Amino acid sequence: MRHAFAAATAALVVAGAGSALAALAVGEKAPDFSAPASMAGKAFPFSLSAALRKGPVVLYFFPAAFTKGCTIEAHEFAEAQPQYQALGATLIGVTAGNIDRLTEFSVSECRSKFPVAADPKARIAGEYKSTLPVAGWSNRTSYVIAPDGVILSVYSDLNPDQHVAKTLETLKAWRAKHPV
Repeated sequence: MRHAFAAATAALVVAGAGSALAALAVGEKAPDFSAPASMAGKAFPFSLSAALRKGPVVLYFFPAAFTKGCTIEAHEFAEAQPQYQALGATLIGVTAGNIDRLTEFSVSECRSKFPVAADPKARIAGEYKSTLPVAGWSNRTSYVIAPDGVILSVYSDLNPDQHVAKTLETLKAWRAKHPV
């Protein structure tokens, strides 16, 4: 599967399709969802509406656990988790790929700092218009969602390097207007 994913990703990057794929727009209402999730190796049901009652949510879709880009991205989000927490935000990763290994991924790559949820048929990714046109995988797309469910920002790029910076930038600007 890793080789097929790498080939598909390379083809999308070369074709420029990664940036051309549509995602939900800023200002739209985020679709509510519930999904089986794992954090620190423990399974639990994740609910977007329940998380939003606590504050903003950073929802990031990633193609497949234990692939190079997804591992890099998970490490970066784990390192930034204290900043998300300080801003009152919940962080959740969602993938349609490698769902059978999410419990292990939540410990090793997410470093037990934030949950990852399974989206086995890319239903959630589809509602967020965050799918790749290959094998039903999730596209690498990050959303920041306000507590009222409105999408504050969207960043979609197969390169994992800027997802943390972009979502933190949005949260800091939102928090400046909505102090605790």
